[in-house]
Amino acid sequence: MTRVVVVGDLMTDAVARAKYPLARGSDTPAAVTMHGGGSGANIASWLAIEGIDVAFVGRRGADITGRTRDMELMGYGVDARMVMDPERPTGTCVILVTHKGERTMLTDPGANAALSPEDIPPDLFSPDAHLHVSGYTLLSDTARAGAQTAIQYAEQTRMSISVDAGSRAPLDRAGAESFLEWSAGAKLLFANIEQATVLTGREEPEQAAKVLTAFYPQVVIKLGAEGALWYSNGRPEPVHAPAEPVEAIKGGLGAGDAFTAGFLPSWLASKHPGDALAAGNRLAARSLVELGARPHL
Repeated sequence: MTRVVVVGDLMTDAVARAKYPLARGSDTPAAVTMHGGGSGANIASWLAIEGIDVAFVGRRGADITGRTRDMELMGYGVDARMVMDPERPTGTCVILVTHKGERTMLTDPGANAALSPEDIPPDLFSPDAHLHVSGYTLLSDTARAGAQTAIQYAEQTRMSISVDAGSRAPLDRAGAESFLEWSAGAKLLFANIEQATVLTGREEPEQAAKVLTAFYPQVVIKLGAEGALWYSNGRPEPVHAPAEPVEAIKGGLGAGDAFTAGFLPSWLASKHPGDALAAGNRLAARSLVELGARPHL
């Protein structure tokens, strides 16, 4: 079985679900819960519960929150290669979910922003492993060198490499040209349609996918309730797979990360892209009935 090495972000998610329309400048009743988060750590967690041999490389604070997040990863079965930052706290994301399910995220990367080339363990890189790099880490001015070092190690050892596009707003601020340069070397890109539009200027998923195959041999575009599509340069048509029906929690979190974790094992096993998309959609549907972005231990 292929080992997957994930390099990326570890966060604590503070999720506030408003019960009524927001009373700006005043109080709104809400249900507030705390969860492990961070796109990279989420993907590693979902991979681990799927029985995949997975290592996660990241950075946390020397605080009780960081210790808790570290222990959670080990509880899932992740080989957690965390570097403890003596100055910065563990990253935190405040997620505000309105009564209609719309999400707004306020992010403090904390220790994630200090990931350095020295934090990347060379012993994790071998030809029979796969590297996945979180787009959030590539989009961070101060953590990017660490992510790119991982990509360089993977290229040197002939590992396969995938990346995701992070989040629309920081991707838009960085610019498409920069991100395409930073992620050079990846064989597979994961993006949702908003991120794909930022990268290509195309709003139609199939057109965006075809443009992106000029930079990545294979592209997966996540379409939410419409499922997902895969496209490879030279293929006559993209492969589509519908989303699984699910009674989702309002403002559900982590579906994109769970999708990536569902897709990768089938893809690494050289299964048909339709099967990999279906596996991704299955895990994404499962995530949408969880309160946080990770599976329950």
